[in-house]
Amino acid sequence: MINKTIFDFLTRLKNNNTKDWFDENRMLYTKLKSEFEQFIEFVIAEISIFDKDIAQTSAKASIYRINRDIRFSADKSPYKTNFGAYICKGGKKSPFAGYYIHVEPGACFLAGGIYMPSGEALKAIREEIHERFDVFKEIILNPAFEKNFDKELWGEKLKKSPKGFPADFEGIEYLKYKNYTVLKNEPDHIYWQNEFIDEVRSVFKTMMPFNRFLNRAVENIDNLNKLF
Repeated sequence: MINKTIFDFLTRLKNNNTKDWFDENRMLYTKLKSEFEQFIEFVIAEISIFDKDIAQTSAKASIYRINRDIRFSADKSPYKTNFGAYICKGGKKSPFAGYYIHVEPGACFLAGGIYMPSGEALKAIREEIHERFDVFKEIILNPAFEKNFDKELWGEKLKKSPKGFPADFEGIEYLKYKNYTVLKNEPDHIYWQNEFIDEVRSVFKTMMPFNRFLNRAVENIDNLNKLF
């Protein structure tokens, strides 16, 4: 489970998003970050039981910095108001599908897949779905998958069929996605309860075939190294 104090800290940070306030509370942040890292290490070990690709990553390679990149943003708030970790082969900056934990008061969720894939990766995923739609359909129509994520993926879609694919293709709606991600919203309170790890394990295990399908497409890209 996750320390409830993280939620209190993030709520206060949202109302006091300044460097001065953060510096005054840096010791608490450091403590909470360390506890979050320990939790993510535990989650990595749990995922590795059913997804061996995850065994070689670490919490430090998965957790996002709390500092915001404000160079091109109108919002100059210096800090994010969430804790997040993207657990995948090669670390959070790799092109591979993975498992994401988001901690934010009133906006918690578990997610996975590939968010904002490169153009080359996006094309490869669409081709994989087009060529192996029977396999993809079996994954997303699995009762456990539907229970957690519904039949739809998460995120924006093209209005028209992507170039190079027949408009009458049975799964054309799935080729219109710009991201290949799934998401399950979670109530805040479950995060600090003992059964949270059971929920994480269940949701991510259900997600694993979806991630494996996406990663097969990414791994087939000839210039994979250029995506890192």
